[in-house]
Amino acid sequence: MFHILNTFAIFAKSVEYMKQILLERQGYSERIERMFGKGMVIALTGQRRVGKSCVMRSIYEKYSQDSRNNVIYIDMEKTAFTCISDYKDLEEYVVERLDTSKDNFLFIDEVQEIKDFEKAILSLQSDESCQIMVTGSNAKMLSSELSTRLRGRYMGYHIHGLDYEEFIEFHDLQDSDETLSKFLQYGGLPQLRKLGLDNVDLVDDYLGNVIDTIVLRDIIERENIRNVSLLRTLVRFIGDNIGKQFSARSIVGVLKSQNTEVSANMVLNYLEYLCNAYIIDRVGRYNIHGKKILELGDSFYFEDLGVRNHIVGGNRRFDIEKLIENAVYRHLLRLGYTVYIGMLHKAEIDFVAEKQGSTVYIQVCYMLASQETVDREFGNLQMIKDSHPKYVVSLDRMYGDTNVDGIRHLHLRDFLKSKSL
Repeated sequence: MFHILNTFAIFAKSVEYMKQILLERQGYSERIERMFGKGMVIALTGQRRVGKSCVMRSIYEKYSQDSRNNVIYIDMEKTAFTCISDYKDLEEYVVERLDTSKDNFLFIDEVQEIKDFEKAILSLQSDESCQIMVTGSNAKMLSSELSTRLRGRYMGYHIHGLDYEEFIEFHDLQDSDETLSKFLQYGGLPQLRKLGLDNVDLVDDYLGNVIDTIVLRDIIERENIRNVSLLRTLVRFIGDNIGKQFSARSIVGVLKSQNTEVSANMVLNYLEYLCNAYIIDRVGRYNIHGKKILELGDSFYFEDLGVRNHIVGGNRRFDIEKLIENAVYRHLLRLGYTVYIGMLHKAEIDFVAEKQGSTVYIQVCYMLASQETVDREFGNLQMIKDSHPKYVVSLDRMYGDTNVDGIRHLHLRDFLKSKSL
């Protein structure tokens, strides 16, 4: 009996600990709650399995504990809600459960599974019958269509996977080079905590399942993809070439050299589908001297490094610089920056990050192992003649927190723990 009670206590403590972590995820819940209940439809977007549902559920639990509230929760991944297939079903289901004597709150998980859902959302929102929060895994459906129809009564929040500090906390690890290596290898999907990073086979199976769900369900079925092998070839190609500049035409040329016939329009469409499913991000180029966005080829980065590594497969020892660059890019997004690739004359600046009128320039490399590398990484930044902060980020501990002509070197671990730049 004592053993059973002790086991239950440990389990309860574990659940409470997990719940606390979820509530503290980079202030997501706090920021979203401040907007929720003010007549705005709140949409949480992001790749599948990054934790959108957990963030929304933590807010749902808080509101459901208040007896003055009537809370309706719909999870479109549960068979209990298969009766809701289109906007008419959705509105009927919600209206039947509204309580005019209370404040009504509606939560819908994976709302894009409901055909023409935005019609019901617009109808429910127009008469202010309830406050609405939804999650979804398709950028086009949630960001473009919903925001256009609601015209100023919509607020979107992009939920990312775990950042480095959250990764440490979720997996109960210490900040170390070994932990950083695990972060770069396995990425930031929260569910990996339950599997345990030491269970490599389970982690591998889980990442494979996530990819199949996103690719097969969210892209192939929704977009009616016929050339599945091309889609897989393209996403692997992007994984092998993180950060490199490409146009649709140049990708066509590479694929043709590998005996894969494809048109530029098809490549553009497939890239858009991958971006809409939040597998990859498209990053444009920015002329630092002319202060304008250039219409040149784009670069691509992955939402999650674990997903990317699984897609590419094999021994990734020689990918370290790509992984560092991707990690730096994702952290800049978490800090709220809009990110570009910088162009200055013939030189390229890895990242130009802008936020609320401020600009940060960043160069990324593996190690500062030679004077040539030091001259290249710091020299490109020295050519920028303004007073905005400039950083070189690497894995070089020997170089330390060095400052060269106002350009600061940061180890990747220190950069990923930064709250501001």
